[in-house]
Amino acid sequence: MNGLHKFRLKYLLTGILTAFLFFTQTWKSAGFYLYNKNFYINLTSSADTIKPVSLKDSSLKKSIHNNSDSSIRVFSDSSRVLKPKIDTIRNNIKIDTFSYKISKDSLDAPVEYEAEDSAVVLVREKKVILYGKTKTNYKDIELTAPVTELDQQTELLTSVNKKDSNGVVIETAHFVQGENKFQSDTIRFNFKTQKGISKNTHTMQGEIHLQGDEMKRIGDIIYAKHGVITTCNLDDPHFGFRYDRIKMVNNKVAITGPIHPEFEKIPIPIYLPFGFFPMNKGRHSGLLPPQFSTNEDFGLGLEGLGYYKVLSEYFDISVRGNIYSYGGWSANITPSYRRRYKYNGRMNFSIQTTKFNFKGDPDYTKNRSYFVTWSHSVDSRARPGTSFSASVNAGSTKYNKYIPNDPNKNYQNQLGSSITYTKSWAGKPYNLTISANHNQNNSIHLISLNLPDVGFTVNTLYPFQRKDQVGTPKWYEKLGVGYNGSVKSQVSFYDTAFRFKQLIDTLQWGGQHSFPITLSLPPILGGKFLVSPNISYEQKWIAQKFRRTWDSTLKKIDTSVTKGAFIDQQISTGININTALYGTFQFKHSRVIAIRHVIRPTVGFSYSPSLSKKHFYETQLDTAGNKYRFSEFEGSLFGSYGEQNFGGLSFSLDNNLEMKMRSKKDTGEAAIKKVRLIDGYGVNFGYNFIADSFKLSTFNFYLRSTLFEKLNITANTTLNPYQIDGRGFPVNKYAWEAGKFKLGRFSNGNLSMSTDFRSKPKDEKKDSARKKKEQQLLNDPLQGNDTQSELEYMRQNPSQFVDFNIPWSINLGFSIYFTEKIKPDYSGFIKDFSSNLNFSGSFSLTPKWNFSVNGYYDLKTKNLQTFQMSISREMHCWQMSINVTPVGTYRFFNITISPKSGMLQDLKINRTRYFYTN
Repeated sequence: MNGLHKFRLKYLLTGILTAFLFFTQTWKSAGFYLYNKNFYINLTSSADTIKPVSLKDSSLKKSIHNNSDSSIRVFSDSSRVLKPKIDTIRNNIKIDTFSYKISKDSLDAPVEYEAEDSAVVLVREKKVILYGKTKTNYKDIELTAPVTELDQQTELLTSVNKKDSNGVVIETAHFVQGENKFQSDTIRFNFKTQKGISKNTHTMQGEIHLQGDEMKRIGDIIYAKHGVITTCNLDDPHFGFRYDRIKMVNNKVAITGPIHPEFEKIPIPIYLPFGFFPMNKGRHSGLLPPQFSTNEDFGLGLEGLGYYKVLSEYFDISVRGNIYSYGGWSANITPSYRRRYKYNGRMNFSIQTTKFNFKGDPDYTKNRSYFVTWSHSVDSRARPGTSFSASVNAGSTKYNKYIPNDPNKNYQNQLGSSITYTKSWAGKPYNLTISANHNQNNSIHLISLNLPDVGFTVNTLYPFQRKDQVGTPKWYEKLGVGYNGSVKSQVSFYDTAFRFKQLIDTLQWGGQHSFPITLSLPPILGGKFLVSPNISYEQKWIAQKFRRTWDSTLKKIDTSVTKGAFIDQQISTGININTALYGTFQFKHSRVIAIRHVIRPTVGFSYSPSLSKKHFYETQLDTAGNKYRFSEFEGSLFGSYGEQNFGGLSFSLDNNLEMKMRSKKDTGEAAIKKVRLIDGYGVNFGYNFIADSFKLSTFNFYLRSTLFEKLNITANTTLNPYQIDGRGFPVNKYAWEAGKFKLGRFSNGNLSMSTDFRSKPKDEKKDSARKKKEQQLLNDPLQGNDTQSELEYMRQNPSQFVDFNIPWSINLGFSIYFTEKIKPDYSGFIKDFSSNLNFSGSFSLTPKWNFSVNGYYDLKTKNLQTFQMSISREMHCWQMSINVTPVGTYRFFNITISPKSGMLQDLKINRTRYFYTN
């Protein structure tokens, strides 16, 4: 070796290597590196050339070990590498090629390897041994290890780990091929047969972590014995399933022999004859495991047992059932469908038979109810200009009442559905909408159906506008005409007393048409005022008349309904003038630079003669002879017009406040920020000059703001400027005419405030990745319905999806509402107040413990209507949640311990108790 190292003639070394290849024609190794002071040579059996290559080694060992004549010790020094310049005359360097016979069992690709420490080439044994952070590449295979040996004769690659003086492993071998990764103490792999054997190996596929004392790999199949299969990613997993033998097919399935679970290496005496772990990506058919439950009203239960079936690439269905010891049961059939870039949807049909207590018990009750949900959406790219969507939530009015473990649905009394088809014509102003709607009130068992509901609109047309615009348009070219029309029908019934004849009796239909004509005139007075005249004709089609009459014999009010086809109509004309005023208040020597106030007044003059006077009548209300006027079109689908002529003034005033301030943190232009103090506040009212009474309309006030970008405020109220009599009815006298100055009375109003506070995430990157992943799931058309189902499950079980990355969060909401409503005996009006406070929040007691609550407090009744609290424990690969609902009609507590892995989501320990109060 010393002689060779001192001998620096390049051509002599090349000749020796050429002769060596000539006499060893069956040299099989692909990619052997030999080192010379000036260049490297890669000996490749699959090619007929000797190619100089660049070695990536970084360190240089100065000492030279004594070796036999049959070995060459190679040291790497990348700083001293000089690439040869091939076929250049000026450097007199030339690489010759030659042909030789290639062995039939040679490799079909080069093997490239490198080592940080050194490499030993054993010429006679045809082996290469690499030391120190070695790296070997062959096709898509990459092997890194402390020590690697490549045997050219057997085509075996052997890698071993590295231990310290105490025998502790400090570096292991890593094998990567495509998506498969292996970490082992020892790896032996045959390049030709693609077979390998390893010891004390860990590998991962999807969420599955497989550990085995000995593992054999043949193509895409892995055989292992004496190990653990788990979803915990630690070297010593918290839990797993202990097996003796296992066969795992890449990304398909893992099948074991006898298997049993263990926790913290403590075996659990639950033994199974075999284990089956599906690892297919995407959907696949299979059983849906149940869970046990205990309910005070339903008895012992087995919930969630079912089967999931993939029928095709676009369609699948799941069937689940619950059964209880008192005789109650329920079944759910859920088909779903999807077609990328076209449509996706999901349906669910549920039937439940509820039995409380045993037969013969005084409190024994039985109920059967149904429920249907359907969601459907169409990708806008499927048929531009056309869309179809569905959101159906309908069923028996008692269905939600008997759902266990879901207080939110137990108190959900209002349900609604909508199925809508829309069509717009490209290049034309026409728009068509056809829909079917459903509403139901579970508390009074009333169901209303609107079927069909058809709307057709024609966007504003400008009949006098020139086709080719040249110069400034004439004023009459801005004259626009439009059309809005709708027709619908409605039936209503009580599901507790459904009769087809009653359904026909409640049938209503109606229509509404309007023809607005607008004209946009040029701005006047230097462009500061905009003037817009308008005229409109409206017509309503009504299917029935509703009349009240006083029965002097029985001393009560009777009602009568007359079926038919009736028309109510209205015509109006007017002109609107609007402008905007700006005011700025400057500050000096303050962080607040300025406050700007914007005022947008609008004044309108309109005239609308009443064409509906004949449809109003007066009826006696009580024995005292008090009377009140009603419209015979009361209760129609589109309402009715007023009986008074209107010719007067309408006025509205909209304001907003903005502030410009300088930040303490930034400098320059970046330091100046705009802050919206009040998004909008104002008032609107009207005055009817030709009315014989009540000329001044009510005043409507409103306010909306987001203070400090945290507190959302919305408020509105109505001020009635008239006095009232002893029974609460208004009289034609202003409130300030009563002797004392008084603006009037507030007849209705509401105020809503909400805010939320949360701490910064512990890990910003982790929080951003979570949000990005959620957004991707929501935008995925193939996952849309499944994602919505998961989100619904997360809302129902928040304790199982606690974000420990957010240390604490608080959400608060307050609302108050009041209104005047007529008394049942028509003797006057009363004010009805309601207010509530809703709250939710969570905070981490420790990095692993989280406490969360949410509730609803009714300030009117001073009762806590709903309250839920939960405690969650993060246990690395497992999670624990305790949920308690201690108040309300539906009370329960629940303890759940489950793995985090989605693959093992049904492998959970659950204990639930329900308490129902009539």
